[in-house]
Formats: sequence, C-alpha cells, structure tokens
Amino acid sequence: MYKKQMKIQKIVCFLVLAASVVVFLYSLGIMTDLYDALYYTIPNKDNLDRSRVEGARVYYDMQPFNQQFLHFSIILILCAVLLFLTNTNIRRRYYISNIIAVIINAAVNVYVAIWAHGQIVGFKEQFLQINFEDLKKFAERQHTLYTESTFWFDIHVAVFAFAIIANVLLVANLIWKFQLMRQEKQLIKAGKGAVA
Repeated sequence: MYKKQMKIQKIVCFLVLAASVVVFLYSLGIMTDLYDALYYTIPNKDNLDRSRVEGARVYYDMQPFNQQFLHFSIILILCAVLLFLTNTNIRRRYYISNIIAVIINAAVNVYVAIWAHGQIVGFKEQFLQINFEDLKKFAERQHTLYTESTFWFDIHVAVFAFAIIANVLLVANLIWKFQLMRQEKQLIKAGKGAVA
C-alpha cells in the first residue's frame, strides 16, 4: 500500500507545482488584451479621467492588483518548491516539516484564490462599463486591438479550481499518509507483542 501511496504523493506534489506555475503564467497574461486595447486611449497617465474612451482607466486601475498578484504567484511557486525541499514528494514517513509544508501550501493557495477572485470579479465589472462603441472607433483609427472579450477575467475560475483541487489532493494525501503510518505502528506493536 505504501508503494502506491508514494507514487501518488509524488504525482500530487508535481501537480501542486504545475498549478502554481499556471497561476504565475496567468498573472503574466491577465493584462495582455487590456494593454493592447486600452493603453493608448489615455494620452496623459497623470490624468486618468481624461480618456479618449470612457471606462478605459480600468487598465491603470488594475496595475497595483496585477503587481501584487504576480508577487503572490511567485510565493505560490516557492511554497510548492518547499514540498520538494522537505522531501514531501518522496518520504516514506512524514515529519513535522512535511506537515508544515502541506499546510502552508493549502492555506496560501486558498487565500490567494479567494483574494484574487474578489479582485478579478470587481475589475471585470469595471471593464464591462467601457464605452465599447468609442473603443471600436478608436481601434479602427489607431489600428489597436478591439475586444469586448472577458476571457482573461473568466479563465481565473479554471486556473484557481486547478490550484485548489491540487491542494485538496495534497491534504488528502497527508491524511492517507497518517492512516498508513498509524496502521504500520499498530502492526509493529502487534508484532512486538507476539514476540514477547
């Protein structure tokens, strides 16, 4: 049973790392369409209210969030690396360092998902307030991107679902590991009792 569990724990640890990398890539891509469509609509960055397209300031309003989100995504990668530094992926028995690594990963991933979800939903609503008619005219005149797509806002649900599912599996693996360790202890005790 341990062999099967150890194979799965290795896969789960790599899954958590992959999920954190996906969050990082998403944090890099979330502003792509907004930059291409809205950056040039505000000629004076010191006066965001003077825009050629009403509502275009969402691009600038999202900048602090995007920077913080990028930092959080790097923290998620570091948390996932902690699993490998503590050998959570290959240890037969788990120690306090492995438990701490699992708890940190689960807690940070859930926190970032909840925090980012609230922010992204708010910015999506702000994006939808853009005067798309004016944006279309501006894009045709200036040869910039025109988009009404909320893809980059909507995809966060899948990105964070992946991260949370990976961490749920990590916690489930921890519980399974505890059960196996407890069973092993009982078998050793029973064996010692039989010898005595």
